[in-house]
Amino acid sequence: MSTPEIVGLHHVQIEAPAGCEDAARAFYGALLGLPEIPKPAHLAARGGVWLACGAQQIHVGVVSDFTPRRKGHPAIEVSGLDAWRERLAATGVTITEDEPLPGWRRFYITDPWGNRIELMERDMEESPVPHQSSVA
Repeated sequence: MSTPEIVGLHHVQIEAPAGCEDAARAFYGALLGLPEIPKPAHLAARGGVWLACGAQQIHVGVVSDFTPRRKGHPAIEVSGLDAWRERLAATGVTITEDEPLPGWRRFYITDPWGNRIELMERDMEESPVPHQSSVA
């Protein structure tokens, strides 16, 4: 028997109200540039949208009693954070700054339903070596 281990993060699910699909495709797909992944046929009837985010995925899932998540959030690593700031602000997306995180530059936005999303870029002047996680 092999030793169990966690090998990575597959996806993050973001909740949204029924009928969210067009807005999800516009925000996460067109604006943020995340390619849509076809949902398996047996899950497609539930609604929502799946998107690729690097090697991971973001699943926008429909819930009947939807409430925006204002604290818990995905943090999406980007390059060109300043260009993202300009692009998003030009489309009317509100940018919310936060306290610095060592080695990272970042800000928050909200999706069309009010869920908190963090965009972050490695600060190469402060953290030139990529972070490697390890479990002790």
